[in-house]
Formats: sequence, structure tokens, C-alpha cells
Amino acid sequence: MRLVSSPDITSAVSRLAGRIVRTPLVESPRLGDSLGLRVLLKAENLQHTGSFKVRGVLNALLARRARGELPAGVATFSAGNHAAATAFGGRALGLPVVVCMPPGAVVTKVEAVRRYGGEIIFTDDLLGTCQSVARERGYAILHPFDDPDVIAGQATVGAELLHQAAEVTPPVDELPPAEPAREPAPVDVVLVPVGGGGLISGVAAAVRAASPSTRVVGVEPVTANAMTYALRLGTPTPLPQRPVSLADGLAAPFAGVHTLAHVRELVDEVVEVPEEAIRPAWWELLDSGKLLVEPSAAVGLAALRHGLVRTRPGETVALVLSGGNVAPASLAGLG
Repeated sequence: MRLVSSPDITSAVSRLAGRIVRTPLVESPRLGDSLGLRVLLKAENLQHTGSFKVRGVLNALLARRARGELPAGVATFSAGNHAAATAFGGRALGLPVVVCMPPGAVVTKVEAVRRYGGEIIFTDDLLGTCQSVARERGYAILHPFDDPDVIAGQATVGAELLHQAAEVTPPVDELPPAEPAREPAPVDVVLVPVGGGGLISGVAAAVRAASPSTRVVGVEPVTANAMTYALRLGTPTPLPQRPVSLADGLAAPFAGVHTLAHVRELVDEVVEVPEEAIRPAWWELLDSGKLLVEPSAAVGLAALRHGLVRTRPGETVALVLSGGNVAPASLAGLG
């Protein structure tokens, strides 16, 4: 299977220019001091629709348009972030969008889909219903993660991160007296939340191409571990139980054929964080980073706090903050 390549990523960067937010990469001295590391935060919660998903959706739709394959409409399935991104992308290109969502989807994510003009069908059979809708209406299915064009779009997160890392320098007052400003250290480790695997597949493709020595580590909840399960079995088999996690954005029921291939080839490791580790890491990230992120964005920090990721003192670690769509009620009791 052909993996996403540098030319694919370069094309995605060009297509998305002016259509997406170049989200900031900011240093967190507070997290860095407490971990003995240099910590950088890639704030995809500030992206259009509040998550990285817009990159993949827009790249896929624009690539299809360039190939003369733009469909009459789009059908997809998602618990939230991809749903909103697809509605956003459909509106941008003048396409009707139908999204199949689970009945218990986060209210703010449901509202976002409607705000961007998407039609919602609530169903427990996400894939089956989506396939039926696509057949009945003559729409094309846009997979949330297992699509090379989607993966190439997500790869722009990694490409952007590496480019920005050279611009994020330590504050002058933290340098030794009389020492001239130094070039920032390279990114040693990139931690990426994992659901179905589209984000980590793209990020790993970009990082491997531009910075082969940088380690790429995926993080998923132990209660929603579709990628780890697929890696163990060697095939993208659906989880035997319904994935449930505070990090609802990572609760994909299966990994994809394309994403599994990318992870096996390009990712150094995927670790599983215990469910009880996510909430305290989420609060710590909210408090120390001063960024409104959803629990899915906090799994990387949870993995660091639990010693699941091998690091050396002083290394530069980048956390990809995948999204910021959280219901107000979910914030109650934090702290």
C-alpha cells in the first residue's frame, strides 16, 4: 500500500493555503519545568471548527475537485469533530452534507454540525446508515480517517509544527548571563492523540520526511484503543466492545487499513493511558496552557505524567492538542 508522500503533503499545504488557520505552536515553561522537558503545544483547538479535522476534509474535497471527482453531496459518520469539519467543508464548496452521529454525541459538536449547515441522522449503526444514505442520494462517503487525501491534509499539522519549532525560542531572561541567543533544539518527540489514526498517520508522514530523528508516539485511552488492538492483531479489526472514554473524540470503533499501514511503518510506538489519568491531565493542561481544549487533547500529557513515554531530561516534546470542542457541563468538577 502506498503511503502518503512528501509530494502529497506539499500539494496539501498548497491547497489549504488561505483556507485554514496556521495554528500557533507555543512553549509552556510551566509544564516544561514540572516535567524536566521543553514542552511545545500545537494548538489545533484554534483551528476552524475547533479541531484539526478541517485540514483533512478540505484537502480531500479540494483534491477530488482538482481530479474532476467532486460528488453531488457528501455523507459521513462521526461522533463530532469530523462531522463539524465535513459540514464546514461542504458549505465552503457548496455541497450538501449528511452526517451520521451516535445518539449520545456531545451537544456542542451536534450544534456545530447544524451551525455549518449539515444534516444529522442519529443512529447506532454509523457506517451502515452512512452507506445507505450515500446509495439512496447518490452521495460519496468521506471517511473520517481512512482516506489518503484526508491523511495528507492532516499531515499539514506535522509539517507546520516542524517549521514553527524553529521559530519558538526560549525567553531571553531564561538564558545564562552574557550567552548569545541560541537556535532552538530540534523536536525530539511528537505526541499525537489517536482515534482512528488519521492524525497520527499524517503527522508521522510529515515528520519522517523532514526530521527522521524525531520520535513520533501515538497516545490512546486504554478503553478506546482501536489502533493498539489493530496492531496486536495485525489487521484493522473492530473492537470487541464499544469504546467509551472521557476523551470521546478518540473513541473510534476501529482503525483503518490506510491508517494501520502508516502507523506500522512510520510511528515509533503507540501507548495506552488509563482512563483515570485523563481528567487530571486535562485540568493541568487547561490551567497551565490557558487554552480551552477537549479531553482528547490531554492524552499526551497524561502519558508523560504516567511515565509511558521514554524521554531524556531537557528534550523538546511537542504535544498536538487535537481539538477544543467541549460541552460546558463537562467542565464542572474540574480542578
